Amino acid sequence: MEEPLASKRSVTVADVARAAKVSKATAARVLGGYGVVSDKIRAQVTAAAAALEYRPNELARSMTTGKSGIIGVVVGDIENAFFSLAVRGISDVARMAGFNVIIANSGEELEAEKSAVDLLIGKRVDGLIVTPARCDRMEHLRDIRRVGVPLVLFDRSIPELGVDSVTGDDFDAAATATRYLLDAGHRHIAYISAMDAADERLTDSRELSNSAVRERVEGVLKAQAAAGIEDPQRYVRLGATDQARTDTVVKHLLQEMPVPTALVASDSLVGLRVFKSLQALGLSIPADISMISFLDADWTTVTTPPITVVDQPVYEMGKKAAERLISRLNGRDMPVERTAVKTSLIKRGSVASPPHSSEQ
Repeated sequence: MEEPLASKRSVTVADVARAAKVSKATAARVLGGYGVVSDKIRAQVTAAAAALEYRPNELARSMTTGKSGIIGVVVGDIENAFFSLAVRGISDVARMAGFNVIIANSGEELEAEKSAVDLLIGKRVDGLIVTPARCDRMEHLRDIRRVGVPLVLFDRSIPELGVDSVTGDDFDAAATATRYLLDAGHRHIAYISAMDAADERLTDSRELSNSAVRERVEGVLKAQAAAGIEDPQRYVRLGATDQARTDTVVKHLLQEMPVPTALVASDSLVGLRVFKSLQALGLSIPADISMISFLDADWTTVTTPPITVVDQPVYEMGKKAAERLISRLNGRDMPVERTAVKTSLIKRGSVASPPHSSEQ
């Protein structure tokens, strides 16, 4: 009678060694990918392992080699297409280099990020890629360095932490988008962010704990200041974290006098929420208000009109972060580097001259 599947014993290194007629230590070296053996012996052990359907014990291998073959990734919001694309870039590079990836989602919450980091360190990951929820709270990130695990920051940078980072050119991208609106004749330009805040109005950009948000806000404000716009900060809004709060933010923004005639959305999720808010209010884009969103997400091409976007090469950013980390894991001695990946503006139909431009 055939032995029940549940009672079958796992094939061990000793079983492979007996089948290959080598010592257990030799079989372990071949199966663990370390040490030196002849091509003939490696072929014998590999053939025996395949015949016995041997599956490696990853925990045992990590205890033997000190390596798990795993990279941990902590992202801000996996629902956001930005992070989904980034993870794909990271995973593709990791797979080609022989690494598996474990992904954790912080939801942009600091405590959730700390828990994810602790969990991944506990799983003995070889390296970490983290999108920090806050750039002013970094003790848990310092702990990563203290335990000797290489770390690369993604999308946000913390210079004082002294680790590699891969970001977009956030300041330049926001300034370019703002100048495009200024060139179209707009003088009342809003910026809407999903960054959670007690007050939707911005008081001081230097207090923003997210480096990407801070640099984009400063790009928007400085481009307007250079054009002679007075008090552009009055049109910056935070807290567009869901549709209901975005509806409120947009309504309050449109009560400003003069009414803003153009806006920039901080990411694709915010952009979609803002688009829905404007639709619900019966406003037409760009006849009533012009709009630009960060990230060339799928929805931006199927709206009427299609949305002008800051095109972020997010997949490439993810690849660069993984390549940097894997270089560290492979022992390359490199200076710490912040890589800012260039963006571009894709001009579509959502930007036009402001209504009643002669009164602006």
